[in-house]
Amino acid sequence: MTRILIVPGWRDSGPGHWQSLWAEQLPGAVRVSQDDWITPSRAAWVASIARTVLAQSEPVVVVAHSLGCIATVHLPPEAAGRISGALLVAPADPERRNALADFAPVPYQPLPYRSVLVASSNDPFCPVRLAGAYARAWGSEFVRMQNAGHINVESGFGQWPLGLALLQSLTGNSHWAPSADPVLLAA
Repeated sequence: MTRILIVPGWRDSGPGHWQSLWAEQLPGAVRVSQDDWITPSRAAWVASIARTVLAQSEPVVVVAHSLGCIATVHLPPEAAGRISGALLVAPADPERRNALADFAPVPYQPLPYRSVLVASSNDPFCPVRLAGAYARAWGSEFVRMQNAGHINVESGFGQWPLGLALLQSLTGNSHWAPSADPVLLAA
C-alpha cells in the first residue's frame, strides 16, 4: 500500500483545485498543512513536509503543486528516502518572486525516487524551459502541457483526469476512476 501525500503550494490549494478534490476523494490521502501559507519559510515548510512523510507507516507518493514542488525537492535524505514517487506539477520559480526567495537556490541533483514533472507552456510562475531544466536535473519524466497556465482552478483545472492518470502510473493503482458526478471512487 502507498500513502498519497498532497503538498500544496504558495497560498494553499483552495476549493475546487484538483489537489483539494483529490485530498477529499482518494482513499487514505494525507494533505500537508503549513502554519503560514502567505509568507512561506523554507525551513518551516520543509520541516512540515518531512514530519508528515516520516509519520506515515507506508511508502509515500507525493503530489506537489507550485512551491510545494520546490519544498519537496529540499527534503532531507531521511524523508526523501521514504518517498517512492512524486508527481510535481507546475513548479514555482522562487528566484522570480520576492515572497518565495527563501526557497532559492533550487536543488539541481537527481531525486532518489521516480518522479513526473508536469509543466505548462504558458505558466506565469515558471517558464517551461526552466521547468524542463528542473526535470533534467531531478531525473524526472517531463510532461509539457500546451497553454495550461498554472494548472490550477484559474486555468480551468478541477478534477484533472490526466493528472490522476499520471498519479496512477506512479502508484501502480489502477482502481481509481472518475465517476459521472465526478467523484473519485476506490474500486
